[in-house]
Amino acid sequence: MLRKPQYIALLIVALAGLILLSLPEAAASRVKLAVTTLFLPLFGATETTQAAARRAGNTIVPRSDLIRELEQLRAEKQKLEFNLAQAQEAARENDRLRRLAGLPSRPGWKLKPARVIARDPANWWRTVFIDLGSKDGVRVDLPVVTPEGLAGRVSAVGTTRSQVVLLGDQTCRVAGMVRETAENGIVIPYAPDPSIVTLTYLSRGSAVKPGQTITTSGLELKPGNHVLTSGLGGVFPAGIRIGEIVDVRSDGFGLYQSARVRLAVNLNALDHVWVVAQ
Repeated sequence: MLRKPQYIALLIVALAGLILLSLPEAAASRVKLAVTTLFLPLFGATETTQAAARRAGNTIVPRSDLIRELEQLRAEKQKLEFNLAQAQEAARENDRLRRLAGLPSRPGWKLKPARVIARDPANWWRTVFIDLGSKDGVRVDLPVVTPEGLAGRVSAVGTTRSQVVLLGDQTCRVAGMVRETAENGIVIPYAPDPSIVTLTYLSRGSAVKPGQTITTSGLELKPGNHVLTSGLGGVFPAGIRIGEIVDVRSDGFGLYQSARVRLAVNLNALDHVWVVAQ
């Protein structure tokens, strides 16, 4: 039930309505304008809020831009990881240079980021295609790496894309070295398992053992034979991680040793790689 103040308020509103309706048009317009003016601050606050909401909506970054920025950040992160790995290897090399004077220093890597865009169905485990080509300065035999280590080498180059043959393929043999012992060997395929390669032609008295790290040696592997020459880098610069020794066995009727090496890079999960332009 309405109380007395409420009746009074209703009566005032009713009288105001009657007065407004009885006024001439010009006078009624002036009254309406006066009433509207009283509420302008409220309308202005509402408009300000709506404008702020529109501005906030305009500051929302499109999803495509966020994805692009995320990829750029990921690329920068990987580059920093490469720089760290290179700095660590440089420190180890400096130690060796103090013992063996006269060895040339290794030049810095120039990295070109690339995306894996396809795989060869006929050679699924051993060949991929990347979205860089001759227009990007890519050429045959450049190393292809990830932050984890060596993935393979460029085997064919087109204008806008290139073919990469991966570690473990017969055409991607690498001169490798046991980091802990500086023992040199050759990385060749290990057929039963694409995640394993063999480091062979290790001396039979070598102290290699499971858990040791294999990197590229920087020596040049001559095509068609097993001759290791030069200290200037060959196809693969020194210090790129290849993997870790799983086990060691005597080979060649006891003349040398071979070690199975688990690759540092998961070759079946490649999406982004780096081409090393030496």
